[in-house]
Amino acid sequence: MMHWIILPVVLPALLAPLIGFVMRHDIVLARTASVAGTVTFLAIAVGLTSMAADGTTHVYRLGDWPAPFGIVLVLDRLSALMLLLTATLAVIVLIHAIATGWDARGRHFHALFQFQLMGICGAFLTGDIFNLFVFFEVLLIASYGLMIHSGGKERMRAGLQYVIMNLAGSTLFLFALGTLYASTGTLNIADLAARMPEIPVEEAALVSVASILLMIVFAVKAALFPVQFWLPATYSNAPAPVAALFAIMTKVGAYAILRVHTTVFGPGAPGTESLAGTWLFPAAIVTIAVGAFGVLGARRLMPLIAFSVVGSMGTMLVAVAAFSTTATTAALYYMIHSTLAAACLFLIADLVVTRRSADTLEAEPATVQNGLFAALFFAAAIAMAGMPPLSGFLGKLLVLDALQEPGFMVWAWSAILVGSFLTIVGFARAGSILFWKSTALAVPEEQTDVDVTAEAPPPATTAQVAPVVLTLAALAVLAIFAGPVSAYLDNASAQLFDREGYVEAVLGPVEED
Repeated sequence: MMHWIILPVVLPALLAPLIGFVMRHDIVLARTASVAGTVTFLAIAVGLTSMAADGTTHVYRLGDWPAPFGIVLVLDRLSALMLLLTATLAVIVLIHAIATGWDARGRHFHALFQFQLMGICGAFLTGDIFNLFVFFEVLLIASYGLMIHSGGKERMRAGLQYVIMNLAGSTLFLFALGTLYASTGTLNIADLAARMPEIPVEEAALVSVASILLMIVFAVKAALFPVQFWLPATYSNAPAPVAALFAIMTKVGAYAILRVHTTVFGPGAPGTESLAGTWLFPAAIVTIAVGAFGVLGARRLMPLIAFSVVGSMGTMLVAVAAFSTTATTAALYYMIHSTLAAACLFLIADLVVTRRSADTLEAEPATVQNGLFAALFFAAAIAMAGMPPLSGFLGKLLVLDALQEPGFMVWAWSAILVGSFLTIVGFARAGSILFWKSTALAVPEEQTDVDVTAEAPPPATTAQVAPVVLTLAALAVLAIFAGPVSAYLDNASAQLFDREGYVEAVLGPVEED
């Protein structure tokens, strides 16, 4: 077996307790180990992506037990892509957290960071829905610790709301697993995909219930309407590097929808093949509206960015709801873009807010490096809003082009175009207040002596600005190489919809009588 497949899970799982128990009193040692582990994870992700690029579905059987009796990890183009995106984001966020000192403002940041990576990677690689639940719980525990990192009343309150919402989702997840197992006798994704076409339509009621319950659970993770309300409070109150890392967490829910509701409950599955899309499409449309109006009405910078994440998830899931290879390609391209754009905005917000008196969209005297921050914010804002020349414009064009069927076109195009316009207006308003109106504020002469003696926030160092520049560069590369990236995503989408190929790779060739 190819043991490299399990390393993205094992590496952070071994490194996290080592950092937490052995290095917890030495921040330099903890930083060194965390950076080394994360960079190694990035190198492994690059290797696994290269390995999966030929279209082979690689299966890792823990204990060499065959599926569906043993636990399996499955690597294909889609899961490899998600690993690479996670690793890239993790390196960028970790550099920012160390450069700004966020990692030293609380305890066990690096250990929790590694546990978070373990949960994310496990969710992308698992070939079993029960183990998807297990890795979701690892995500929940680690993300809660990161969410309340450095403490604070508002952060604790938002963290409590986040935990309660996700625990409710976990409870529904267990109900769905129990219902599904009672109906089919298995929770292995490939085995479920093989058995679903054999279930008579008149006996598929319980399976349909399980499908809807799973959709609700994944919708919670993906911040889909009407269970999106936890995200703005959580992301806006989390430490900025943590919020940037959380940009990939909503994609875990979207990935689960794609993997489970395409492979298991997709085409050919009696009673469920059109069930997911029927409910997912209108919910995604409303999610776009919620995000757009939230951006327009936000009175603080961090909530404004958080609502833009909600809107971007709606745009992505509108394409997912079509459950076609073309729409899935568009959704995956936009997913890469929106993850990087959201993380970039949170990192910029951290640089700006820490040099202002408060996180409010009100004019104040210009901060140090006001021009630099304005330029970075402008570039990231046009990326998130979907304006040229960065990848957001191409991503939304792909989504619109994929949704030309009469049943999708009117609602999807209206929601995306109007939502994009409102998002542009919201970001333009925020940018003008933060960077343009602030430069017009003069310091009263009678306050000159006081202001001179006051300690001004230090300018951002090269190490603090570098992660933002790297993220913007990644968005530019995504736009420049849109052709090759889209070709890879086309193949990933085709492989995702190849149910028979997935089943044969995991369970082995089907023996004919």
